[in-house]
Amino acid sequence: MVDTCTEDPRTDARSASATSTSSFRRGYSIALVSTAIWSTTAVLIGYLTTRFHMPPLVLAFWRDLFAASAVFASLAILARPLLRLGRRNVLFFVLYGLVLAVFNALWTFSVTLNGAAVATVLIHSSPALTALVGWRLWDEPLDALKIGAILISIVGCAFVSGAYDPSAWRVNPLGIGIGLATGVGFAAYSLLGRAASRRGVNPWTSTLYSFAFGAVFLSLLQRPDTLFWLSNPPASGATGWQGAALGWATLIVLAVGPTIFGYGLYTVSLRFLPTATANVILTLEPALTALWAFMLLGERLTPAQLLGGGLNMVGVLVLRVGERAGRATGASQQASEPQSL
Repeated sequence: MVDTCTEDPRTDARSASATSTSSFRRGYSIALVSTAIWSTTAVLIGYLTTRFHMPPLVLAFWRDLFAASAVFASLAILARPLLRLGRRNVLFFVLYGLVLAVFNALWTFSVTLNGAAVATVLIHSSPALTALVGWRLWDEPLDALKIGAILISIVGCAFVSGAYDPSAWRVNPLGIGIGLATGVGFAAYSLLGRAASRRGVNPWTSTLYSFAFGAVFLSLLQRPDTLFWLSNPPASGATGWQGAALGWATLIVLAVGPTIFGYGLYTVSLRFLPTATANVILTLEPALTALWAFMLLGERLTPAQLLGGGLNMVGVLVLRVGERAGRATGASQQASEPQSL
């Protein structure tokens, strides 16, 4: 007698494929929104460092502190259970916060020593690193299409940032070393975000405690005479308290806007995407930053920047097509496998 209740394995495969496709689509959407928000960071940091000459480590400390405070207040009001971290995760997030603090410090020094163009290209070497580590640790796929997408995206970043010009690379070896370290630092931050997701920690809990511990570590590098830099006469200038208020308001906007939602949504995307995939999507940031500068500051978009932005989009599309094809092939193979009676 035939069991009419037996499910068709091909139906299960199609269902699993649809679920996987939905998760990837959601991950791509979240990562793209994260990148669009994150791309305003350079504009705000540039304003604080040029208008107020704010020291990089002081800026990094207040940015992390304000971001952690805002996330804490939001979770305390809207989702109090997410404030619980659990003892087994404390040491992990101490490490997570240390990596974030080191990365933020290295990034600010890289921009100072190398200029924005070279610093941007060096930090976006991180997709290659995350692809290799994700492949080794978690068996994340690493095929020719993904490698090609990473290379296309890095070349796109070079065109957008202007790093294709040899004169942009006439810097000291220390600057290049620190710039390469930012790529390693961001790769480590991304991989820890993925590890936190695999531990079952909510992305907003991860964002809260990584920034909280990051602020603690950065506080150890502060000096009393520069800690409240924006309130000092050299920073506020002739405008006095009005200048100081503008500086602090800009810093709060930086912390609450691109920092919380940029880092936070990026961490959320790691629940649905491999780390290398999320990193490749993030290479759209320089092109979007140039677009923000065009819209808000009236800066012109050069042909090289338009070319680079196009290459970044091609890299993301190549990645998307390759992953979609890989999932379709896997689902087809699973559906065609003979089932035991």
